[in-house]
Amino acid sequence: MKSILKNLSFTLSSNLISIIITSVVTLIVPKYLGVNDYGFFQLYMLYCNYIGFLHFGWADGIFLRYGGAEYDCLNKHQFSAQFFLYTSFTLFIGISICMFSTFLTSESSKAIIFVLTGIAVILLLPRTFIQYILQCTNRIKEYSVLIISEKIVFIVLVLFFLLMGNKSFITIIISDLCGKLISLLYSLYQCRSILFSKPENIFVAFNETYKNISVGIKLMFSNIASMLIIGFIRLSIENQWDVATFGKVSLALSISNLLLIFIRAVALVMFPLLRRTDFSKLSEIYNNLRTGIMIPLLGMLIFYYPLKEMLSIWLPAYADKLHYMALLFPICIFESKMSMLVETYLKTLRLEKKLLIVNLITLILSISMTMYNVYVIHNLDLTVLSIVILLMFRCTIAELYLSKNININVKQDLIIEIFLSFLFIITSWYLGDFRGVLIYLIAYMLYLYIKRFDIVYFIKMMREYTRRK
Repeated sequence: MKSILKNLSFTLSSNLISIIITSVVTLIVPKYLGVNDYGFFQLYMLYCNYIGFLHFGWADGIFLRYGGAEYDCLNKHQFSAQFFLYTSFTLFIGISICMFSTFLTSESSKAIIFVLTGIAVILLLPRTFIQYILQCTNRIKEYSVLIISEKIVFIVLVLFFLLMGNKSFITIIISDLCGKLISLLYSLYQCRSILFSKPENIFVAFNETYKNISVGIKLMFSNIASMLIIGFIRLSIENQWDVATFGKVSLALSISNLLLIFIRAVALVMFPLLRRTDFSKLSEIYNNLRTGIMIPLLGMLIFYYPLKEMLSIWLPAYADKLHYMALLFPICIFESKMSMLVETYLKTLRLEKKLLIVNLITLILSISMTMYNVYVIHNLDLTVLSIVILLMFRCTIAELYLSKNININVKQDLIIEIFLSFLFIITSWYLGDFRGVLIYLIAYMLYLYIKRFDIVYFIKMMREYTRRK
């Protein structure tokens, strides 16, 4: 228990720093960068989100096959050969993107973004390989420092360039690449005993590669489908509206997603721990964790109105699109629960195929809704609203399936959570002031009353865990 709390404290500390830095970047960069340049920076960040899929499930397979293993028990020669092949493949992909960037677009600014994305591929993919080793072997401290180093280098360089008067999206992206480079070097140093050992026979390495990809490919496609649910919508907005509108909507989405950095960090700690947990205890753990995250998440929506007002004052150039936070804020509820609980449990139970099916169904719905909202009726409001509807649908279907596998009943909780989410959207969108906050606050207090016994039990269990420490 002591090691669990220690790892969790490392993760929470590092990601609290990440949230602070990301918040600073989210608030300062659009203030001084300019709407168009910020739009191009967001386009680069969107492309970077998909870099991790260019290994075709290779690293995902390692994560799934070796999750819960001890670092010192790993076959050093085997992983050294895997890293050599993986890095060679990464260099080929990254250089190809840089070389063919001019063929991908005729617009010079977008061509530059493709070149910088190609460089990001070369820096990010090898680090992803090492990250997964650190995560699946529960070396959370080293993983946490890796994340912090990237963020600190990034924010220091961003502030330096802005203070020097260099307000271009290119310098912001270069700052991001420098952060990725430093974190890559640190990760190489931490896993040097494995990565720089004598590689095993190349034919054995290819066989191991095949095993990793065959296991990880389902999870990779699941992750691709998951990201494309929102990604297709964002790309369609960029295609049908100008880059300034894309940047403004992306800012509202970034603010709504800030909490997810923290939640996903906790999920990384949970996976190797749950792999070592007895199946009979998974249901009780799930119910306790669910109570522990849903209570504060639903309560957090109360702060929408004051946050929107402060951001409108701080970022007047984006004020006309900040009202979309009313539609996007509930994203954190469903994505947090999906990342921390549902996905983690499905991976633990090796049900990644079911996760893939759920994500593919949601992606098909996303494409259908986007084609209608964007290309038929050209309605930006419905397009943004569809994001939360789709993520709500995905989380609900996945959790209902999971509940059958671990024998728990979540239907009543799901109905209440969906009701509260739509109540928040309706009151915030149509009222948008303290009246909307008051209506939602009353409903939230009723929710706390309904869940009072679960809350008391959760507090009791947390006290027991603390005593064990």
